[in-house]
Amino acid sequence: MPRRRPGSLLPLEVSILSACLDAGEAGSHGFALARAIADAGDTRELTATGTLYRALHRLDEAGLVENWWEDPDRAAEAGRPRRRCYRITGAGTTALANARAEAPDTDALTGLDSGFAT
Repeated sequence: MPRRRPGSLLPLEVSILSACLDAGEAGSHGFALARAIADAGDTRELTATGTLYRALHRLDEAGLVENWWEDPDRAAEAGRPRRRCYRITGAGTTALANARAEAPDTDALTGLDSGFAT
């Protein structure tokens, strides 16, 4: 598998950053991000739960997203465990804009099926 260019984003990472940007300042938890990616029409499957979270970890390490644990009282009121939430950073917004500028063809960027047989 070829190595990717430093600073470049994988299609899944672009999808995650787009979903984080759409979530706004409030951020979103992983499952909601996965749902937003699917709702946006990204047909690629997240074949394992860890796929999304490994990508989120890479984006966090690169400073493109930030994460925090939600308030435990809020989780308790909802009767569920706490969620880790994610929000795009300024660097993430810039990286997303750069990725979109480098790949203006949305299908190529997101991995969506264009309908052509290969």
